[in-house]
Amino acid sequence: MENANKSHGISLFALIAMVVSSAIGAGVFDLPTTLAAAATPGATLIAWGITAVGILALALSLKNLVLNKPNLNGISDYARAGFGEFAGFLSGWGYWLSAWLGNIAFATMMMSAMGYFFPTFKSGNSLSAVIVSSIISWLLTLFVVRGVESAAAINAIVTVCKLVPLVAFGVMAVITFKFGVFTQHFWSNFLVNTQGVISYSDMTASGILSQIRGCLMAMMWVFVGIEGAAMLAKRAKKQSDAGKATVIGLITLLFVYIILTMLPYGYLSQEQLLKIKSPGILYLFESMTGSLGGAFISIGMIITIFGAWLSWTILPAEATSQLAEQRLLPQWFGVLNQHGAPSHSLWMTQIFIQIFLISTIFTSEAYTFAYSLCTSAIVVCYTLVGAYQMKLGLKNQNKIWALSGFIALAFQVIALLLAGLTYLWLCSIVYAVGLIFYYFGRRENGYKFSQVEWVLTGIIVLIALTALGALMTGHVSV
Repeated sequence: MENANKSHGISLFALIAMVVSSAIGAGVFDLPTTLAAAATPGATLIAWGITAVGILALALSLKNLVLNKPNLNGISDYARAGFGEFAGFLSGWGYWLSAWLGNIAFATMMMSAMGYFFPTFKSGNSLSAVIVSSIISWLLTLFVVRGVESAAAINAIVTVCKLVPLVAFGVMAVITFKFGVFTQHFWSNFLVNTQGVISYSDMTASGILSQIRGCLMAMMWVFVGIEGAAMLAKRAKKQSDAGKATVIGLITLLFVYIILTMLPYGYLSQEQLLKIKSPGILYLFESMTGSLGGAFISIGMIITIFGAWLSWTILPAEATSQLAEQRLLPQWFGVLNQHGAPSHSLWMTQIFIQIFLISTIFTSEAYTFAYSLCTSAIVVCYTLVGAYQMKLGLKNQNKIWALSGFIALAFQVIALLLAGLTYLWLCSIVYAVGLIFYYFGRRENGYKFSQVEWVLTGIIVLIALTALGALMTGHVSV
């Protein structure tokens, strides 16, 4: 039964802020040029339509599950209720993995934003950048250890601040928008021949499909985090607010993203957009307003990423502490300190983040690699949410539930295939590590592995060993 009279807890506004702030992070600042590299305005709009339907189905599934399964807490609980303990562990551990990998992406992009003022940080993964981002990461963890609810309240304030530079960019994009530029090659794609000469060709159906495919994964990345309210439902003043916050947050995000990515097509041609340096919004705004405008957006980026980083410091610890509550991990993971924060989970996650931050020094594409792994891991979790929603719809003979679950499931599976199975293959290494904790967690709570669990564990470990071998032999590079 929902406790509607909590004197303390996270408000509806703070939950909406959690959804928006968790999703609006580093990716949005590079989204206009990323999409321009993949598609023309027409194809981009179609891709947004497809993504909107898929993500809305996921949001409605989460909303329905929060309202109709109030006894379940978070993504891993939905997978566990629908498909058993092992599926619940895979979902929860994958969510934990995705969340802290997202923090690595935020760290590298924040350093790149600071590189606008301090060139030594520009690569995002230089030694100096890793040292500074490590300090920030430890401080954020320390802050969240002092209390999750107070961190969520601060995050609501940061969300308002972070929207200011995006609104400023949107206003300037409207002012500089030229309808003729926008429509000039609406359905035509440009091609570069062997001499480097650019020409335009009429778009065929296969060409549109190829462009949509190029857009979907970038669009998926900027929606990772919309489940933030659902993950914190038990900490809300009203549990039903978590479902409302998810849908309201999604609609807000869709509006922001579509405006920010479509308007630049009316400022520069697709060919010109491709020449804009990364992150795109920063240098587009600089070209519109001058170096002062570039500095303004850089500061806005730092605030924005900080807000997302704060949100995603909360979420991974919530995932592992919930797994402990569900007896899928040792109780050590669920220990709360005097501030009500899962301190053990927070500090363990921070150690993983620190190890990975150090490893980014030796990678050429730290940001791309981190967010690609993050997206691949979270898609597994979202797929199980859609599958459980569809299962409930079929069981209760509710066509709307079943349809929304099926659409969410189908969209996530397609997105996973488009992402490429290489990243999911690499994620299996950390899954294999997690299975050790799962084994001891089950044994601690008096359960024995079933034959099916042993078989599935063996398969995952075997896949992880092949991935590790591919990394060590250089067949897969990072």
